Parts: sequence; structure tokens; C-alpha cells
Amino acid sequence: MKDITVIKIGGSTLGSRDTTIEDIISLQKKGNLLVVVHGGGNTVTNWLKRHGVKTEFVRGERVTDLSTLEVATAVLAGLVNKEIVASINSRGGQAVGISGVDGTLIESKMKNPEMGYVGEVVRVNIALLETLLGAGFIPVVSSISLYSVDRPNSASYLININADPVAGYLAEALTAKRLVFLTDVAGITDASGAVVSRLSADEAEALITSGVISGGMIPKIRACLRALSVNAVTRIIDGRRPHILIKELEGQDGGTTIYRE
Repeated sequence: MKDITVIKIGGSTLGSRDTTIEDIISLQKKGNLLVVVHGGGNTVTNWLKRHGVKTEFVRGERVTDLSTLEVATAVLAGLVNKEIVASINSRGGQAVGISGVDGTLIESKMKNPEMGYVGEVVRVNIALLETLLGAGFIPVVSSISLYSVDRPNSASYLININADPVAGYLAEALTAKRLVFLTDVAGITDASGAVVSRLSADEAEALITSGVISGGMIPKIRACLRALSVNAVTRIIDGRRPHILIKELEGQDGGTTIYRE
């Protein structure tokens, strides 16, 4: 349990020509301990449209009322999670799909009542992950989590969290060796648009403050900074490149490394 890699994958990096699943299976068969965390916001948006539920975003986060939460749970903890698990298992890998609710993996509270059922992590309980890893399975984790802190009696026990910080919290709790974000960009870019191969924690904070880094990249960097507290290697790489995960674990190839000085 001392050489765990946490991999965050988003829907934008999983397609018909994608090699991520193939790489995950290959790495597992070579003895690597992997934990996969996935998003799926675009799929949630499409299903909300099908059900006539309006989607509203504030500062990049989805306002989540009870109807939206129900669809998000069905899509993320159900459809998206099981499609990834089925892809792994049908090709010879061994994976189990879970959410933050299972085994009380991720306990959360509501971030802002105005945003609805949008949570932030309070506690991580890794017993279930350790059991699955010890039994030879890849845990595939949806970030639908347990609303257990400061929950009103009438509220749902479910809450949705951005999968990026969840990956950081899991890497920290597992004392992971690596945290790898598979994205649809080549890496973190500077003000000129050039990919920065290495970025210190302080430099990353400065780029956020200046506005050079914005939007969905910010929670990824915050997650990397959290994982640095356990000395994990933190990487943001281009998940569209063929066999990038294999290349990553065999020796870094492209992308951005965030490090603490």
C-alpha cells in the first residue's frame, strides 16, 4: 500500500479512440495499485436536458437542487461509473465501482446553501479502498458523497462534490505515491500560452492570483497542492495522447509537474 497511484479521468478524455482503459488494465496486470476517480459533468448536463431540468452554473460550479442531485447521482454513481467499470472488467482487468457514500468513504458538508447540494470534503475513510486494493481490485470512485456534517433533518443524505478535489483528498489519505490528472489540454500554460513543464507550489498560486490559471484548472492545482503534503508526485497531463498513462508511470512524458520547494 506504499506505491498507490490516484488517477483522475474526465469524460473529455474517454472516447472511442482513447487508450486510458487499456493502459489502466496493463498497469494493473504489472502490479500497480491504482485508484481511479472520475467526473462526468457533461453527461450530467445532457441528462438534465433530457429531463427538462435547467442547468445553472455559478463560478464554474453547478447549482444543485434536489432534482439536479437525483439526476447527477444516477448518472455519476450509476451510468458513468458502471460504464468505466464494465470497460475495465470486460477487457481482462479487475475493478469495482463505488461512490463516496460507500463505506462512508467521503463525508462532506454543504459549501454554500445558495448552491444547493454542492459539497466539500470533511473526512475521508479509506478502509474500503484498502480492502479493494488488497483484494486485487481497482476502485473506481464517483464523487457523489455522504452529506453527514451539519445536515438538516429534512435534507438528502447525498451530496455532489467536484471530482478534482476528491482525487486530491484521496491521494492525501492514502499517502499516494502519485496523483495524475488526465485532461484535454497539454498541461498548464503560462501567460504566453506555452506549457510549463515544472511549476512550484508558490508559482502555481501566483498564476492563479494573476488570473493566468482559471476555471477548471484551479481545483486540479488545489488537489495537487493537497497531495504534495504527503510528498506525492503530482502531474497534469494530456489524456488525449495514446498510451500516455503507460508513458507516465514508466517515465514522465510531457505535461506539468507541480512540486513543493
